Order: sequence, then structure tokens, then C-alpha cells
Amino acid sequence: QVQLVESGGGLVQAGGSLRLSCAASGRAFTSHGVGWFRQAPGKEREFVAALGWSSGQTSYEDSVKGRFIISRDNAKNTVYLQMKSLKSEDTGVYYCALKWIWAGTPAPPRDIDYWGQGTQVTVSS
Repeated sequence: QVQLVESGGGLVQAGGSLRLSCAASGRAFTSHGVGWFRQAPGKEREFVAALGWSSGQTSYEDSVKGRFIISRDNAKNTVYLQMKSLKSEDTGVYYCALKWIWAGTPAPPRDIDYWGQGTQVTVSS
């Protein structure tokens, strides 16, 4: 079993920055990948970013490229999402995700094996 605990969400003005954290615990693995999804009110959950844990490969949804960076701290078993130049359309609940076999390529929500509880990000314009 795997537990994912997110933190770091909040309210920020447009143009500002936030860093989300996701601490993973539980079963050890080597071929997994981690990522971030978000869900705006009335919309479906969508892919934001992914990181292959062993490969280090990353991918991003087009609208966040150049503004968001996904990274990891191996020692802390933690993945981060650094977000800058935030826009109102970035508002939503952000979910940490883990998939057993994932090289860090874009993936749909249905493929995810574990989810965090979500953290709210609100960008005011």
C-alpha cells in the first residue's frame, strides 16, 4: 500500500508562485512514476506533469510548460511541483499521483494507481 500526502496549496495572486509537495510512504518500488493532476470546478481531472522516478524523464501539459517544474527528493521520497507565473486558469484542486509502471509520460487519470487527498490552489486575478 502507498500513501501520498500533499501540502503547499493556498491562495496566490496572478503572477505569483507556489510550491506543492507530495510525500510518499509505503511499499518500495523502482519502476514507478509520480505526477500531478488538477481538477477545476465543473471540469474533469486533467494531467499536469509527470516524472519517471528512475529515469528522471519529465513531461508537462502544454499550458504549464515553462511555468511549472516537477522534481523529486530521493532521500525524502517526496515530489514537488514548483509553479510560477500563475494564472487564474491554474485554479483547482491539485492531486499527487503514483503509477507503478510509469516512465514520466503524459497519462490519463484512469491509469493512476494511487492518489493523494488533493490540495486547493486558488489564483486570484
